Amino acid sequence: MSLPTRVRTAPDASEPAWLTRARTGDREAFAVLYREHYGLVYGYLLCRTHDRHLAEDLAQEVFARALRNIGGFAWQGVGPAAWLTTIARNLHLDELGRGRTRHETLVAEFGDPAQAGPGTESLVLREFDVIEASETVHRALSALAPSQRYCVELRFIGGLTIEQTADAMGRSVGAVKALTHRAMHKLRWATGAVAA
Repeated sequence: MSLPTRVRTAPDASEPAWLTRARTGDREAFAVLYREHYGLVYGYLLCRTHDRHLAEDLAQEVFARALRNIGGFAWQGVGPAAWLTTIARNLHLDELGRGRTRHETLVAEFGDPAQAGPGTESLVLREFDVIEASETVHRALSALAPSQRYCVELRFIGGLTIEQTADAMGRSVGAVKALTHRAMHKLRWATGAVAA
C-alpha cells in the first residue's frame, strides 16, 4: 500500500481510495492515516503539554477516537488533518479540565560510568537549557493570536507545507502566508530579536 501524498486538493476532488477504505473499517488503510498524520498530532500536543510522555499518550488516544469515529468524517476536498487536530485540541482541553496534567522534567538517564561520555553535570545543564528554550518558545507563542499560534504550530511544529496548513485551517494559501509573516514578526518581537 502506498502512502498518500500530502497535496492540496481541489474542493471537488474525490476522496482518496485509502481514506474511503479506512472509513469502511479497513485497518490497513487506517494505518496509512496514522502514519501520515501522527507527527502533526504529536507535535501539536507536545507544544500544548510540554510533556513528551503525555503528548504521546494523548496522540494515541486521538487515533483511538479517530478509529472509533472514522465513519463520521465527512470528505470535503481536504484531508483529515483539521479533523484530527480538533480531536487533539478537545482531548487536551479535557486533560486540562481534569487537572491531571503534571509538569515533569525528566533528567537524562545516567550512562555506564565505565564508558566515556558527558558527565552528569553536563547532562543536567543541557536539560536545563532545553527547558529554558521550551519556556521561551511557550511564552512567545502565548503572545500570538489564536489563529497565528495555530498556523505556526501546524507549519513549524507539525511540519506542514503552506498548502497543507491552508487545507487544515480552511484558509487560502495567501491568508496562511500573511498569518505566518505576522506571527513570525510578533515572535521575533516577543523574544527580543527585533524592535517593535
